[in-house]
Amino acid sequence: MSPAKYQYGAKSMVLDIWRSFRALPLWVQIWVAAFLVPVNLFPLAFLDQPRGHLIALLAIAGMALNVPIMVAARGMSGAMALPHVLCWVPLVIIVTLLLMSEEFLSPAFVRFLWLLLIVDITSLVFDFRDAAHWLKSRKAT
Repeated sequence: MSPAKYQYGAKSMVLDIWRSFRALPLWVQIWVAAFLVPVNLFPLAFLDQPRGHLIALLAIAGMALNVPIMVAARGMSGAMALPHVLCWVPLVIIVTLLLMSEEFLSPAFVRFLWLLLIVDITSLVFDFRDAAHWLKSRKAT
């Protein structure tokens, strides 16, 4: 593929993904852009805290693993729930255990962990449903 065709193809793919995102209900767009993505990037601010690196890895991996799915689908797909389930279920367990531990955590980190739990558990409620629907649709084909 020539560089010019690749650039046009990549630009077209990004536009397709953007259009697919914008076709989602407005509340989903707001949820993703204002809460889900920022909250799951914010663990980078707490790498110095206990389990900070692991929390950041799992939070970000749950989103980053969606990039190849979006590229392959050229947009949003129910398959995007799978990386969330894969990464965020262990993340929720780790965060819950950390909050229940007697390990010293900075007050800011504790507040953030509660926010992360709320956001990711809320997302997982939808993700379990979306993953089940997507897997069921794959079996039907």
